[in-house]
Amino acid sequence: MKLAINGGNPVRRKPWPKYPIIGDEEKQAVLDVLDDGQLVSFRASLAGDWFLGSTNVKEFERAVADYHNVKYAISFTSATAALHGAVVACGVEPLSEVIVTPYSFNTSATAPLMHNAIPVFADVSPYDFCLESASIEANITERTQAIIPVHLFGGPAEMDGIMALAGHYDLKVIEDAAQAPGALYKGRQVGTIGDCGVFSFVGEKNASCGEGGMLITDDPEIARVARLVRNHGDALYEPMLGYNYRMTEYQAALGAVQWSKLDGYNKIRIELTDYLSSKLRLLPGITTFVRDAGDKHVYYVYPVFYDAEKTGIPRDEFVEALNAEGIPFGEGYIKPLHLLPLFEQRAHFAYRYYEGDAKYGKGVCPVAEELWSERIIVTGIARPPATFEDMDDIARAFRKVLDNASCAPCVQEG
Repeated sequence: MKLAINGGNPVRRKPWPKYPIIGDEEKQAVLDVLDDGQLVSFRASLAGDWFLGSTNVKEFERAVADYHNVKYAISFTSATAALHGAVVACGVEPLSEVIVTPYSFNTSATAPLMHNAIPVFADVSPYDFCLESASIEANITERTQAIIPVHLFGGPAEMDGIMALAGHYDLKVIEDAAQAPGALYKGRQVGTIGDCGVFSFVGEKNASCGEGGMLITDDPEIARVARLVRNHGDALYEPMLGYNYRMTEYQAALGAVQWSKLDGYNKIRIELTDYLSSKLRLLPGITTFVRDAGDKHVYYVYPVFYDAEKTGIPRDEFVEALNAEGIPFGEGYIKPLHLLPLFEQRAHFAYRYYEGDAKYGKGVCPVAEELWSERIIVTGIARPPATFEDMDDIARAFRKVLDNASCAPCVQEG
């Protein structure tokens, strides 16, 4: 069968289902805010109950806190803002060091810089894409004050090793669970294992309110400072710098409905990806991700290990041919953060005063670099409202391209 990239008919022509899933409940929740007329959620610099937000913000926060069985959930305009708040609330000092992952969205590493602290990159595991404990320990110095592990793609980092290091070296742990709401590590909910956890509700996440974030914790001081960071530092009463990171009533109303559906949507993600993996793991050069016992992976992104030597097709040509078949996959995920100009050029002004030895550039995190440049392909379409039939299209396209491995030069020419 002729490849679409070479003029053949593609496996799939119809568009993929729209996401996020916005139904009547979500629409009604936002309309209720409009009808109620209570459009302002917070009062800035006003001591008392209004400083903590209005009805929908508080209800959303309570729903997330109850889900995780923690005392506090503090909403923010975004997960980026929540990570910034977490760095401040955990007592990280300017020019101190925070160990971060190179394999994540950039704010997982820029959050320390927002507080003039210095991100130090440890490498990741080649199996779960998350921070690797031995690399973390190799990068701990007398300046290190915190670790920000990321639960990447919807799966948990190896938290036992991370927490052991944090206890031994007296470090704070901020779990970046932006991609993993509802995931479990050895039966424990991600975000509840470290000192605090952060979630994201941006458009494509497992639960979405367009944009938004949440910090959860059992520590009353972390919660108190996070609320101050969120709401102008309560400028009339508190001697600290704060920001306008306040979630709106619209976001909260929409987010609460989406959160109530999280487990159901995650169940479908797991069913779809398990089904797809059962098809793809039979193919040469394709290895699917395997969860550890006791872990729950919620597949914000579906990763596949790719071996060009076994398939006979260079990875970039394979992905190009797959896309031509109507199947959206990408190469390697995001470029490792330690290779970005912001870090390589030490562009932030905090570096002018930093006297440590944080290293950036090629070779610093070889595992992350190899995953990005050679070993991984990813897609975000294995999620509801997609169906098993949609997953069959993915599997058929994989098989079609691999069956044409001898036509790899044709792929390149096409």
